[in-house]
Amino acid sequence: MISPLPPDVQPSSAAAAPARPGGGTRLRDRVVDRLGLARHWQWWLIASMLLVVLLAVLREPIGGLLWPETRSEALRAEAERALAEGRLSAADGSGARELFEAALAMDPDRREASRGLAQVAAAALVQARVALAEDRLDDARAGLALARALSVPKAEAEALEDALRRREAGHAGLDELLAAAEAARQRGHLDGDANAALPLYARALAIEPTHAGALRGREDALAELLGGAREALRRGDLGAAAQRIELARRYDGGHVDLPDTLARMTEETDAVRRRAHAALARGQLERALDGYNALLALDAADAAAQDGVQAVASAYAARASRLAADFDFARAQVALARAQEIAPDAVGVLAAEARMTRARRSSARLATPLPAAERDRRVRQLLDAAEAARARGNLLSPPGESAFDSIARARALAPQSRAVRAASARLLPDARDCYERELRANSLGQARACLDARAALGEDPGELAAARTRLAQRWLAVGNERLGAGEIERAQRALALARAIDPGVPGLDDFRQRLRAAGAAAD
Repeated sequence: MISPLPPDVQPSSAAAAPARPGGGTRLRDRVVDRLGLARHWQWWLIASMLLVVLLAVLREPIGGLLWPETRSEALRAEAERALAEGRLSAADGSGARELFEAALAMDPDRREASRGLAQVAAAALVQARVALAEDRLDDARAGLALARALSVPKAEAEALEDALRRREAGHAGLDELLAAAEAARQRGHLDGDANAALPLYARALAIEPTHAGALRGREDALAELLGGAREALRRGDLGAAAQRIELARRYDGGHVDLPDTLARMTEETDAVRRRAHAALARGQLERALDGYNALLALDAADAAAQDGVQAVASAYAARASRLAADFDFARAQVALARAQEIAPDAVGVLAAEARMTRARRSSARLATPLPAAERDRRVRQLLDAAEAARARGNLLSPPGESAFDSIARARALAPQSRAVRAASARLLPDARDCYERELRANSLGQARACLDARAALGEDPGELAAARTRLAQRWLAVGNERLGAGEIERAQRALALARAIDPGVPGLDDFRQRLRAAGAAAD
């Protein structure tokens, strides 16, 4: 029998008693109360709900920051939305066609934009068919024109065109059209509005392409139009002649009188070009400019005429530099102002401005005529300074202390000095090395400064032209890179610099068109 423990060794009630229900709950309550959660649980719940709503609202902007899409991808997305909404083309650039073309201009290697244009063509054909079925003939013609412009399959376009022609024939009497066209031709009203002879004949032939009366009437009207073009050529009015020729070509590119008129136009255009070149060579700058502007009125993209305008501006700038070197500032300022008016970005204009400023400073320092001995001493000092700067490698900088500036100041003091001319000749190879070095380093602004120095130091014109082309090509490459990145303004600046350096650089027109398409979409 086990005896009970003595009272002094009995387990205490606190230790022996089992845990009372609710002891853990009181502990949790104390923790919650300590943290303040019990009192503020409603605010925690509201804050959590607000956070969920905020994330839902900002999901797209935050996603755009974490996963940015390129400008070309954004344009394609906009184009696809426009296509889905049926907005196939719009003058403000918001149509599917314009957006896909802008995306293609930014990233020509991606095929999605090309496929998108094909989808726009197919959709335009569908819209044209629907419009024809609903008797909306103008809309049908517009849809067909868009489909043709985007190279829809020829058979489908021709089938729709035939159906449209038959429908138009039911809306307009052919005899009435021909009578109106003949009356307009007799009045000499050949083109200019929908009631003129040629547009009326075109409508008649669209209804019945082989109608003998319509063909004969159009032939007579075009003969009169081309006769007017030849008369304009005899007067020397190239613009009026070109306008009539282009109009005749649009109505009938195979007209019997067109080849002879075109040949005369070409002969007269070549003669204008030759006369402009000859005038430029003789220093008759305004006559040369008139000729080049006449050529640009015919074709604004005429690269040779654009080069001619730039050459005229550069010739005025060179004249300003020569006059400034002789301290003839009144005439120099007139020549410089004319250069800036014609083409402020032409090669040599900025350099002429800088030389004008330096010459004025030199003139101010030499307001009192120097004795010959003092002048010779200063020229020797300047040439020594130029040689020292050249030895240090300070060809163009710092301003006022460079080898180029020292020689320019010496030339202002003694423009006919043999020593000055010899120093200029010694400096020219350094200017060439400067250009090559900066071009390799892709420092295109510095390369331009070295190129201007080469021109001022008497570089061979052929070598100078080749150097300008290389620098302009490098700026075009920069522009292409910026366009691909969607940086339209920087691409435009690169285009302007390339054109200013060499307006005839290959690839300039193609890049300008791509940039124009991308810019229209960005607007």
